[in-house]
Amino acid sequence: MQRIIKAAIAALWFMLLTLPVLGIKLNVAAKTVVWRFDRLLALGAGIFVLALIWDWCFSRKAAGTKIINLPQWFNLGEMVEAFKNRAGLRLGGLAVLAVVLIVMPLVSSFYQTNIMISALLYVMLALGLNIVVGLAGQLVLGYVAFYAIGAYTYGLLNQYFGLGFWTCLPIGGFLTVLFGLGLGFPVLRLRGDYLAIVTLGFGEIVRLTLQNWNTVTGGPRGVSDIPRPGFFGMSMDITASTTYIYYLVLAAVVVTIVVITRLKNSRVGLALQALREDEIACEAMGVDITRVKLSAFALGSCWAGFAGVIFAAKTTYINPSSFTFMESAMILSMVVLGGMGSIAGVVIAALILILAPEYLRAFSDYRMLLFGAIMVIMMLFRPQGLISGERRRYRISNLHGAEGGRS
Repeated sequence: MQRIIKAAIAALWFMLLTLPVLGIKLNVAAKTVVWRFDRLLALGAGIFVLALIWDWCFSRKAAGTKIINLPQWFNLGEMVEAFKNRAGLRLGGLAVLAVVLIVMPLVSSFYQTNIMISALLYVMLALGLNIVVGLAGQLVLGYVAFYAIGAYTYGLLNQYFGLGFWTCLPIGGFLTVLFGLGLGFPVLRLRGDYLAIVTLGFGEIVRLTLQNWNTVTGGPRGVSDIPRPGFFGMSMDITASTTYIYYLVLAAVVVTIVVITRLKNSRVGLALQALREDEIACEAMGVDITRVKLSAFALGSCWAGFAGVIFAAKTTYINPSSFTFMESAMILSMVVLGGMGSIAGVVIAALILILAPEYLRAFSDYRMLLFGAIMVIMMLFRPQGLISGERRRYRISNLHGAEGGRS
């Protein structure tokens, strides 16, 4: 009975909370108010059922029992391990995925191709932030500032100097590295919430500068007529150009995944992970903390700069409203939801968070509510993310026995 009362209270609270959004529709032309009680009742019934399920799940979790008893043959962990350990299965899966991604723009609509370009750009951004947050453990809330710097680098250099896409792409990456180092130096001794506040301020400073420097950046009007990337001087219509940009972004994502995978297994990557686990112990072991932190900021910002240049070429128009704090929060959500330090998890989370709202437009009144509910459920029941980052394990053999054998 107590569960039913709690569920009813939760349903009533949600109905009152969403009353101005779902229950009231204003007709400005006719100056009338339309009450939509059917939607409120449907929402209340759904919340009532979800609250009962929620309470049941937590009671089983508190008792130490599994929420869902899956069949023995269905073990997701063993399936993932089998996929990793079997080279043939892994190569076959990657080959199928590669064929699907290559063929997709040729068989899908213009709209679908544009959505995939946006999703792949966010994959690049999430992987770049994963270096700073996932590998190095440095909480950054102003990552979108580097994205904006890369986009405006291409827009302004093209507007004032006539430079093309391929010339501005490395310049955008280089400038964001400089800004990343400039941000990294003052925050070397900061960590946790203090670091997050400083980086949040940096993101707002960049956005406000772009918005108010009218003589250079165009202010709120932004920069327009940015040319799309060319292909050996060939003239392309908008459909062919969009397909070309899709393959360009796909290649950039592949390069990003390869580079970050190699980075994780390098000396720099191991130093970043040691910094994430325990900064004091890392410094005591002789790791140069200053160099490692600056490397994290430089590498992470570089990929945001590349993504920004490609974004400006894709949209042909940029303005400061495209680079708000909500973009930084969305990119950080991808890293947390996918699993901090996990490359595959971040890629999957980025695709889900970008593609799901687009394909749920039929449920436009409820999709953000579903989005928030899914995020809350994930943080409660799987805080390590979809795919938790791998931790290196070392097994020390019996050295005394080995020495005795040799002697």
